[in-house]
Amino acid sequence: LGILFWVILLGGMVLVIAGQLGMLRGKTPGNLGVKDGRLKPPSKTANSVSSQAGLYPDHPQREFATIKPFEFSGDGVKAIEKIARILASRERIVLVKQEPDYLHAECSTSLLKYTDDIEFWLDPSAGVIQVRSSSRLGQKDFDVNRKRVESIRAEFNASPG
Repeated sequence: LGILFWVILLGGMVLVIAGQLGMLRGKTPGNLGVKDGRLKPPSKTANSVSSQAGLYPDHPQREFATIKPFEFSGDGVKAIEKIARILASRERIVLVKQEPDYLHAECSTSLLKYTDDIEFWLDPSAGVIQVRSSSRLGQKDFDVNRKRVESIRAEFNASPG
């Protein structure tokens, strides 16, 4: 039992050090953004959510990944700007790209620095803001992406302009 304790302790320390050195960030996907009126599909593993998951009926995670788009009234560009302000106010979220109709941010965990990508796109044909959030590494995220999106949605809906 003694040696097992030290192996687990050492393994945990190595993992934390690797995270702090940025070795668990993963690579930024090269295909983010909007193409043909769509954000990138959800991950094939249970670690992402997308308001456009229904556009991929044969996708293995379609039902798990489905999340509602953001609804707004008034000026969609102002709604995107409001989301950008919400993202900028949060710890461990860095806004990477901001356009009048699109946002991309990176969200990282505090200890291991795992990184998730979150995107918002003002969809003019549907009159909503589409959202996609996905972990770069791993198979599961324990619903972190869904909870983050819903937390941002709650703040978006609660605060004026």
